[in-house]
Amino acid sequence: MPRIVVKEGSRPPWVGLAAAVWVELSAGNAYNFPLYSSTLKSVLGFSQQQVTLLGIANDIGENVGLLPGIACNIFPPWTVLFMGVVLCFFGYGLLWLVVSQTIETLPFWLLFLALAVATNSNAWFSTAVIVTNMRNFPLSRGTVAGILKGYVGISAAVYTVLYSMVLNQSATRLLLFLALGLPVICLLMMYFIRVCTPASGEDSSVHGHFVFTQTASVLLAIYVSVISITSDLVSLSDAVSYILITIMVVFLISPLAIPIKMTLFPSNSKTTIPPAGSSDNLVREEVDSTQTDPLLTPSSSATNLGNFFENEKENDDVQMLLALAEGAVKKKRRPRRGEDFKLREAFIKADFWLLWFVYFLGIGAGVTVLNNLAQIGTALGVDDTTILLCLFSFCNFAGRLGSGAVSEHFVRSKTIPRTVWIACTQVLMVFTFLLFASALHGTLYTATALLGFCYGIIYSLLVPTSSELFGLKHFGIIYNFMLLGNPIGALLFSNQLAGYVYDAEAAKQGSSTCLGAECFRLTFLILAGVCGLGSILSVILTVRILPVYQMLYSGGSFQMPQASDH
Repeated sequence: MPRIVVKEGSRPPWVGLAAAVWVELSAGNAYNFPLYSSTLKSVLGFSQQQVTLLGIANDIGENVGLLPGIACNIFPPWTVLFMGVVLCFFGYGLLWLVVSQTIETLPFWLLFLALAVATNSNAWFSTAVIVTNMRNFPLSRGTVAGILKGYVGISAAVYTVLYSMVLNQSATRLLLFLALGLPVICLLMMYFIRVCTPASGEDSSVHGHFVFTQTASVLLAIYVSVISITSDLVSLSDAVSYILITIMVVFLISPLAIPIKMTLFPSNSKTTIPPAGSSDNLVREEVDSTQTDPLLTPSSSATNLGNFFENEKENDDVQMLLALAEGAVKKKRRPRRGEDFKLREAFIKADFWLLWFVYFLGIGAGVTVLNNLAQIGTALGVDDTTILLCLFSFCNFAGRLGSGAVSEHFVRSKTIPRTVWIACTQVLMVFTFLLFASALHGTLYTATALLGFCYGIIYSLLVPTSSELFGLKHFGIIYNFMLLGNPIGALLFSNQLAGYVYDAEAAKQGSSTCLGAECFRLTFLILAGVCGLGSILSVILTVRILPVYQMLYSGGSFQMPQASDH
């Protein structure tokens, strides 16, 4: 791995976090599919089945991130971001050319590929900022993950506001904005997303900075949700719309106030020296590839073998070979949970697959409802699903942000594994799907809000949990492998299960559109069982990894695990 230049100073991590907010909003571009899918269907004459397949392409592109996971360990963050810019430009650019009828209709498989390429930019954008900021704030992983993933969650509402107020609900203009606007934003932020000296988690001001950032994101979420619903109910003039958009932009740039404040009012306190074994030293250790490996230090076995040659002339080369041999033996020791794993090393760990299946079952169930929310609303008598989408988006954001903060508090104070909250969430999802299946009057909005909240919790907690169990060194590729549970869940639960049940019930009614609670009742009951299984696996995983968290957070702060010789 090439040597990476580390940006020194206390401000750069916060500048990078403020820039990451904009990149994460760009990384939510896949949420726009419902806004232009109907135009694709009408302009190109697609069937509903073809549109559903394009939805799967949307999910596959967004979540297949093995390549950016590998790239983030080889190249600096700006190159990973630049790759996302290229994919975003060409993918959405081709879709814009087709929808605007600038070029003739392309084969379906090419449009499928273009959409997958366009949304794959999300994986590159998100991987670059998540991996970089997790390394820049190693002592506050849950909080940082909650903040960044929270902005991805609220991006759907931000795009809806732009679509309604600025782009005049034009799918053609939206695709042009995605093809040109998002690459420009990420190019502007590229310089600031860089590896920095890790921020000290022991400084009391750091907690205040995180609280400010979280408060700003909550106010943004409330604001965009309110104006999104308002614009749908009331006709607003262009002047009012632009004023409201300007206020939204102010909320988005508010995290930049932290490094500005640190510049204008520098702290007089001395930098806290990180304790031995603290992950504050993590980035320095990783980037200094010239350090002497302590595993090559000769031990007692080298001395004993040296006595065997006491009658011979001492040979420095022999001594060096003995030291290297002993070092090689130590290097072959498999990493333990909490240490840095390579992907192939993580593959043979039961905890890796338990975490993967927990994520797959929970997210797969959640994305099924998200992908079919419009049809669910229609079947249950709600024609305008805008409020449902806003409700899901806001609660999704709240789950992501809240779970990061809450899990960080309890893991530090009580060494409670983050998977405890995933287990509780899966139990709540069982109740939520039973609520969906009941189809009682007024329960649709409650169930949608609960599901959005649960979806956000699982999505957010995957980030710090993966890094704590399997380390930060190869975190990018391990995390992105976990994300494969999303498109696989969408294919199995959304396309195969929900699609089959819906079409079967619609056929009974003699129509292509199904109406009534029976359209999704069986799907909801099966998904309740799926989440029940997920909760059981979550409990098993929690019991297994409890000693790991007691080791990592025994001092009230994240501590690097001590290497063992055996």
